Amino acid sequence: MKRIVLGLLAAAAMTLPAFAADIKPAIIYDLGGKFDKSFNEAAFHGAEKFKKETGIAYRDFEISNDTQREQALEKFAEDGNSPIVVMSFSFEQALKKVAPEYPNTQFAIVDTVVDLPNVRSIVFKENEGSYVVGVMAALASKTGTVGFVGGMDVPLIRKFACGYVGGVKAAKPDDKVIQNMTGDTPAAWNDPTKGGEITKAQIDQGADVVYAAAGGTGVGVLQAAADAGKLAIGVDSNQNGLQPGHVLTSMVKHVDVAVYNAFMDAKDGKFSFGVENLGLAEDGVGYAMDDNNKSLVTPEMQKAADAAKADIISGKIKVHDYMSDNACPY
Repeated sequence: MKRIVLGLLAAAAMTLPAFAADIKPAIIYDLGGKFDKSFNEAAFHGAEKFKKETGIAYRDFEISNDTQREQALEKFAEDGNSPIVVMSFSFEQALKKVAPEYPNTQFAIVDTVVDLPNVRSIVFKENEGSYVVGVMAALASKTGTVGFVGGMDVPLIRKFACGYVGGVKAAKPDDKVIQNMTGDTPAAWNDPTKGGEITKAQIDQGADVVYAAAGGTGVGVLQAAADAGKLAIGVDSNQNGLQPGHVLTSMVKHVDVAVYNAFMDAKDGKFSFGVENLGLAEDGVGYAMDDNNKSLVTPEMQKAADAAKADIISGKIKVHDYMSDNACPY
């Protein structure tokens, strides 16, 4: 197959035909586990929806260490699985090595770009969704101080944090945002105890709304906020129901839809390659409203959130992307 070079924001460039009888979909979760109640679990729900609707089974695997990334990819590809979806930018190097060895296998990676002709790269505008929940956090805060707890200290999580700060400052320029990361290794995605400790420390400094962008670690953030009678903001999945009455909203990142679409496109012979960059306009990110948080969100907050979303989609508000320059201007 002739190699096609794809730019960062290239549209789908090509497809490889596939039929329902031929596809053997698979998904490899990142550290933190399938049931992290956040990022990985959203992907699992997307795969389950596909299976329920089509009757086509899929394989999945939960890695327990970094060395298993390449091993799992190699095994699934060798077994004829396709498409294979990997959940995390941490699979980048492994995918760059394995994908060229299996040019007829369809791969997809979430949260980074791998410029290869048989890879779909799915990235999100987390900064946009984080901006909107930042607006809500500022309006919900009674102390003028809010918090952010990230997982692993990487540019992607700084992107969440920067968007959040932008939204807070847009609503209340004088408000303070306390930021802490859980760690600098992948273990930071699955340490709810430490997440809770960081949250308690932020609350002691005056924070009364804390946004968690930390995978499984975020469960501890939500718990600590609820225990202290404060508010938290969930991430990736709708986490409003984990601590009803204490989760202001969740910045939903639709990795479930990304996984579902990858599997379904392969089934329908429409699997495309290149980059998908999904923000508010594409319904790739958003904020969750349901019975668990409706009493917490005032009409003023709802109006401000809806206005911010509309202005971002229209281009009136341009939310800075930390990953564009490794800086946050807010």
